[in-house]
Amino acid sequence: MKATIERATLLRSLGHVQSVVERRNTIPILSNVLIEATAGGGLRLMATDLDLQIVDQIDAAVDTPGATTVSAHLLFDIARKLPEGSQVSLSAAEGRMKVVAGRSNFTLPTLPRDDFPVIAEGELPTGFELPAETLKQIIDKTRFAISTEETRYYLNGIFLHVADGQLKAAATDGHRLARVTAEKPEGADGMPDVIVPRKCVGELRKLLDEVDGAVGVSLSGTKIRFELGRAVLTSKLIDGTFPDYTRVIPSANDKLLKIDPRSFMQGVDRVATIASEKTRAVKMTLDRDRVTLSVTSPENGTSTEDVPGEYTSPGFDIGFNARYLLDILNQIEGDLVEVHLADAAAPTLIRESDTSSALYVLMPMRV
Repeated sequence: MKATIERATLLRSLGHVQSVVERRNTIPILSNVLIEATAGGGLRLMATDLDLQIVDQIDAAVDTPGATTVSAHLLFDIARKLPEGSQVSLSAAEGRMKVVAGRSNFTLPTLPRDDFPVIAEGELPTGFELPAETLKQIIDKTRFAISTEETRYYLNGIFLHVADGQLKAAATDGHRLARVTAEKPEGADGMPDVIVPRKCVGELRKLLDEVDGAVGVSLSGTKIRFELGRAVLTSKLIDGTFPDYTRVIPSANDKLLKIDPRSFMQGVDRVATIASEKTRAVKMTLDRDRVTLSVTSPENGTSTEDVPGEYTSPGFDIGFNARYLLDILNQIEGDLVEVHLADAAAPTLIRESDTSSALYVLMPMRV
């Protein structure tokens, strides 16, 4: 195999594929990227961790078609350090790959192409297109609520499903819930309910920054594939049942606080400076047209701040985890946020308005 490629093109593609590769691998070939030079010109780069696979096609001048596998992180680090604007020559033979650019010359060990594992996709009967912007919004407004607790593995991803004539995405860790709705795309009828794993969500979000237009989505009950221009991301889905999250979305919270999300967020952030790392609890005292935020810490003392807001119901106290509250307020884009409350023990509903596509549910804490 022999090919020549621009350093910037190679670096961008390796940036896409190498982040799928785990740093520590018991199977040596999983540390490698598969590089295929095709007779028609162009390179195909592939990386996998056996659950997630990415394939990227890039332009290159091919002298000799062929394929090999080489350390993904090592090649990425080399490409990163090569001079800007340089042409990189890649040639592989007899278990070695030569990387030459200007005066730089590297010889790297390779492993045979035939040993490289490929995720068998099988049938992906559901297929539709989603605008890249919609997919970005779905990810950005839900992924902060994905659980990192391995024991409840079925919460380690974003739940995608079709209901009430809409495409819905939800994520929860048991303390907070984020849900976004989007127009149901053509072709999504009969789509199975799926849980897209956290790692796939992260890789997909990175790739979306370079995509304009639509993303092709194909899926079955066990796998999902995203076509993003010349890159294709394929992932196994989480094999589990996502809980019926609709049961925790409150519909009878009768106390309404309307407040500016920026001043609310800054107030919470300031008083939480002294909160202990373990609890991160912030108390909200609701009074007519204002909220008093306070934190009491045995080690660090106390802090309070008043934030103006529109509130006319009877006053009461409620506590929240400051980090969870800040994560939610960070997603609010408008100038007003609605906080629907019931009492100090009931879940609280947070959203921009009753017409916004995103809503959040936050469980209170004892303070």
